[in-house]
Amino acid sequence: MMTYLIKNAKIVNENKTFTGDVLIENEIIKQVSKEIQLDKNVTTINANGKYLIPGFIDDQVHFREPGLTHKANIATESRAAVAGGITTFIEQPNTVPQATTQELLENKFSIASKDSYTNYSFMFGGTNNNLEELLKTDPQKVAGIKLFLGSSTGNMLVDDVEVLEKIFSSTKMIISVHCEDEATIRKNTAEFKKKYGDDIPIKYHPIIRSEEACYISSSKAIELAKKTGARLHIFHVSTEKETHLFRNDIPLEEKQITAEVCVHHLWFNDQDYDEKGTFIKWNPAVKTEKDRQGLWKALLDDRIDVLATDHAPHTLEEKNNVYTKAPSGGPLVQHVVPAILEKVKEGVITIEKAVEKMSHNPAKLFQIKKRGFIKEGYYADLVLIDPNKPQTVTKENVLYKCGWSPFEGTTFSASITHTFVNGNLIYDNGVFNDDIKGKRLTFNR
Repeated sequence: MMTYLIKNAKIVNENKTFTGDVLIENEIIKQVSKEIQLDKNVTTINANGKYLIPGFIDDQVHFREPGLTHKANIATESRAAVAGGITTFIEQPNTVPQATTQELLENKFSIASKDSYTNYSFMFGGTNNNLEELLKTDPQKVAGIKLFLGSSTGNMLVDDVEVLEKIFSSTKMIISVHCEDEATIRKNTAEFKKKYGDDIPIKYHPIIRSEEACYISSSKAIELAKKTGARLHIFHVSTEKETHLFRNDIPLEEKQITAEVCVHHLWFNDQDYDEKGTFIKWNPAVKTEKDRQGLWKALLDDRIDVLATDHAPHTLEEKNNVYTKAPSGGPLVQHVVPAILEKVKEGVITIEKAVEKMSHNPAKLFQIKKRGFIKEGYYADLVLIDPNKPQTVTKENVLYKCGWSPFEGTTFSASITHTFVNGNLIYDNGVFNDDIKGKRLTFNR
């Protein structure tokens, strides 16, 4: 294990930015100070005024392994993630087979222990008939429970009201939910199919998967959480209307109901379908400019607590299908940090607030042990960013297995130069350390 001294960095941590040094020793942040002088020989990295931030903790990704590895796998996508400044991911259960038993869940952990460049955890998937298995989930070793209240794959749609209430009443673990009302979506889809067949123009996606569908589902989930006392986390909020369901008058640590927004809902709006087509087809859908602005407002005023990617790659062949056959989702982990830093440059968000939403708050929300901050005694999950090193996203430089990005053609002003995971320099100006793997997360619960 090497010892590193990062000097002259603009350290961003806990709503402050200051110039200083960080000493990394035996996986851990040993010292943070305005100046560190050492007698012993260490590997020194002169940051020369680059930003040093705690690694991004992405609380929602789909890395497609096992069973869907023609699209992606844990090795390829975690490699892209470290190049993008992500040091920790939490992956979702809708793989093949789905992670709906403890044995299948542990199989995913086993794959990650051999292949993941980043730290990792996985969610256990709830169904209409696996409550007994769900309750075996170890809160100190597993990120949480995932329920699809809409847009599920396989048998993971939890639409039995009695079962849903039992799950909400029976576990104190975080229940993360995808909220879209299936009845509304089926009705809207049938109407558009009647008119267009399978080749529905993509511009109607946010009308089919409408504001109403999102609000009905999320408001019901919140009502149930309040009734049962469940700890609820609503993934990928996509409408301005939904943001008013959440509060910002108490600290995050005291909230029983929290919310996440994803980078694509902050970046794109429904005018982008003409250019991007199915490459920005997500569930929930990218909606109006009013929704985009409302999401930004809620993120900034703390009604929305965390920022994530919902990274969900599909092949180009799959995406190039007609509307009803083109799957929803896209690859995002390599470019989320540069995208948000572009908004920092534009003055939309401060870098301190961005770090709060990408690093500090996911660590707090999921009660992750010793990660998410630049603090002495914490794991050295750190990212150096050059704000003056532009990069243009092209098909040739994307690292995803699927080989494309919805950001192709976009030039970002900033680039990731170094990524440390557990004190190991995993990514250094385009060069990867393929020998070191990340660690399984543990939780203070």
